[in-house]
Amino acid sequence: MDISIPSTAEISAAHAALAARAVRTPLVRWRGDRLARYIGSDTEVHLKLELFQHTGTFKLRGALLGVAALSPAEHARGVAAMSGGNHAIAVAYAAQQHRVSAKVVMPRTASPVRRDLCASYGAEVILADTIHECFARIETIAATEQRAIIHPFEGRQIALGTGTLGLEIHEQLSSADVVIVPVGGGGLAAGVACAIKQLNPRCRVYGIEPAGAPSMRQSLERGEPVALSRTDTIADSLASPCALPYSFALCRQFLDRVELVSDDELRRAMALLYAEMKLAVEPAGAAATAGLLGPLNEACKGKRVCVLVCGSNIDVELLANHIKKAPAQ
Repeated sequence: MDISIPSTAEISAAHAALAARAVRTPLVRWRGDRLARYIGSDTEVHLKLELFQHTGTFKLRGALLGVAALSPAEHARGVAAMSGGNHAIAVAYAAQQHRVSAKVVMPRTASPVRRDLCASYGAEVILADTIHECFARIETIAATEQRAIIHPFEGRQIALGTGTLGLEIHEQLSSADVVIVPVGGGGLAAGVACAIKQLNPRCRVYGIEPAGAPSMRQSLERGEPVALSRTDTIADSLASPCALPYSFALCRQFLDRVELVSDDELRRAMALLYAEMKLAVEPAGAAATAGLLGPLNEACKGKRVCVLVCGSNIDVELLANHIKKAPAQ
C-alpha cells in the first residue's frame, strides 16, 4: 500500500496545534527493588505518563486533530465514534471543545465509568451487544445523519496525533535505546514508532499486544491486515477485532516487532505499577510494562528504556480485583 508517511515537520506542527488543548505529559524515572529483580539494576527505565492526559488516555491527541480538521459544514452535522470506551471519551471531549454534536457507540460491557464520562462531555451514548456490532452501528449513523466518523485507530490524523506522543518522548529522552508501546488497532504504535524512528533511527520500538486479541501480530506475520472472529482479554481498550491498512502499513515499516502478553502478565504489571509507582492503571495502560517484565526482558536489559503508560480509565473495584488476582511478585 502506498501511504503518506507523516514527516517530523508535520508531527511538530500537529504538536503545536494541540498545545492549547492537550497536556505535555511527564516522563519519570522508575527506580524500585521489585523492578530491579525483574530486569536488573543496570537497566534504566523511564515511564511516559500519558495516563495524565485530559480524558485519561492518549486517545485525545488524535481525536482533537480529527475534529479540528473537519469543515464548518461537517462541524454542523456533528461527529460519530465507536470504541470500548477511551476513544469515545476522547471524541466526546474533543467535540465539546469545538462545540460539535457527538454520538458514540460502545459495547454494553463497557465500564459504566467510561459511559458516564462520555455523557458528562455532552455526547449521546448508544450501546451495542458486540464490538463488531459497534462498527456496523456507527456506519449506519454516519450514513443516515451525515456525521463524520472519527476512527479509533485508522488514518493520518490519528497517526499525527499519536506521533506527537513520540515527539515528546524523543524530546524528553533523546538517548532512549528502546521504546515500548501498547498495540490495539495499531494507531498508537503507528504514530509513536513513525516519529521515534525518524528522530532516532537507532532506537528500537517494540509493540505489546494482548494474547487474546493479536490482530496486529497476526497481520504482520501474514503481511496484510487481518480480522479476528473473537477477542478475549482483560485489556478491552486493546481488543481491536482487526487491523486496517494505514496503521498496519506504518507499524510494518517502523515497529521492530510485536510481542504478546497474557492477562496474568497484565495483572502483574498493574500490581507492580501500583505498588512501586503508585499508579492506578487499566490493563491496557500496563501492557508496555508487562512487555518489559516478560517477553522483552532480555532485549531491554542494560538499556535505557521508555515504557508508555497509556491509560487510566478503570473503576476502583475492577482495579482492586485485578491486583488481587495478580501472580505473586
